[in-house]
Amino acid sequence: MNRVSFFFIASFIAFQTTYGQEVSSISTEDVKVNEIELQWISTFKEALAKSKKENKPVLMYFTGSDWCGPCKVLDKKLFHTEKFKNLSDQDLVLLEVDIPRRRDLIHPTKMEENLYLQKKYKVKAFPTLLMVDHRGKKLAEKKGYVMTAYYYPFFQSVISSY
Repeated sequence: MNRVSFFFIASFIAFQTTYGQEVSSISTEDVKVNEIELQWISTFKEALAKSKKENKPVLMYFTGSDWCGPCKVLDKKLFHTEKFKNLSDQDLVLLEVDIPRRRDLIHPTKMEENLYLQKKYKVKAFPTLLMVDHRGKKLAEKKGYVMTAYYYPFFQSVISSY
């Protein structure tokens, strides 16, 4: 009887210590944005015109601002940093393509344009970063969230060949 009791108690303790562990996830509630302001262009047409005028590629940021946890983390850890601000001010034209679930968060005309761009560039993952030239031709694409250090070589490869 002692062996059986010991077996059940040992099994119970082992089960409790492994079963109750939490899986860490990206919390969208805890992400607070730094005070750094970027110069996002409001329409695709304006972004292409600025790209042509300044001879810079357009960085299109496909996001779900009200539902995409990785997008919120990317926004905080990449876009709202001095390093990215300096890079973007000098070498990029920025266009945010937001696809929120709450349709009242952006103007209906902007939502229509954003959905068109999502379809045109076949964006299915969020976040997605697309680099395009002044004609809208896709130059490079990065899907999903990765460590922010990996984005800079992506940007530099397009900027250096533009």
